[in-house]
Amino acid sequence: MNFAFVDNQVNATQNGVAFSIDVQITEFKERSGHPSRLPATPFGRTRHVVWTDTLMLEHHQLLSGESTLDIRIALPTGRLSTTHALVFVHGLPRAQGLGRQAAALLPQLAEHVANESGWTVATGTLSGVGASTGTFSPSRWLADLGVLLDFLAREDRGITLAGFGLGGSLALRYAARHDDIRGVATFAAPAHLDRWAGPPRSFHELVQLAGVVGSADELLDETLLYNELLALDPLGAIAAIPPRRLLIGHGSDDLEVPASEARELVAAADGRAELRIIQSAGHQLRADPRMVATLLGWLDRHR
Repeated sequence: MNFAFVDNQVNATQNGVAFSIDVQITEFKERSGHPSRLPATPFGRTRHVVWTDTLMLEHHQLLSGESTLDIRIALPTGRLSTTHALVFVHGLPRAQGLGRQAAALLPQLAEHVANESGWTVATGTLSGVGASTGTFSPSRWLADLGVLLDFLAREDRGITLAGFGLGGSLALRYAARHDDIRGVATFAAPAHLDRWAGPPRSFHELVQLAGVVGSADELLDETLLYNELLALDPLGAIAAIPPRRLLIGHGSDDLEVPASEARELVAAADGRAELRIIQSAGHQLRADPRMVATLLGWLDRHR
């Protein structure tokens, strides 16, 4: 692989043999309000690249505003010419301290889906989650998603989004703003964010309890934070996406977001979305093999 802007080297292994490759320095900018699609200029870092028998696994750090994002990309080595890329978008757990683990299992899921589909699959932790620095806000997470997508767009790939929970709402809103997103899949995504979040003060407290606040000074006040959340407007966003492809997946026994909200999303898209209700499944779908099979089948039909 040819990297521009050589800075230093990282170690990797291939078939058990250690070697080094050069790292790339890449900068991404954003417009005030929401991400732009600008050409890359130097700033950000490739931390690690490793080959397995079937995949090339890249680990990057990208700058997004004041945050540093932790990004993982799985590329099938037998089909590196693919022009298709899928990006997983994590949600915001509502349990105490679990915000930092919001993207748990997604890197492994990305590797599995890349292996099975031949697509390039990326995932990352947005501001305040996992190894990424910064503080959550809906506008910050939309900007973070834009930085990740700008990075992937260097290779002229057609990009599809797959979001879990609140990540589904983010994916819908981003796709509504950007016509170059080819499709969106959501899993356990709420249609009514006011119901999901509760009143403004409760949501403000939820964000703090979840542990996605890097600095108290960065956290928006409860009114602004809540207004940003409601501005994602999943029902309004999904209406703007057809004729691009849509998949709405939901567990029949989801106690956090009722399955009826999946049907509302489909209705808001004027019925132009595939609906998959996974029987006896709850809110956490990322490890459900039926969800994975549903996603793989959908990707295969839309190459």
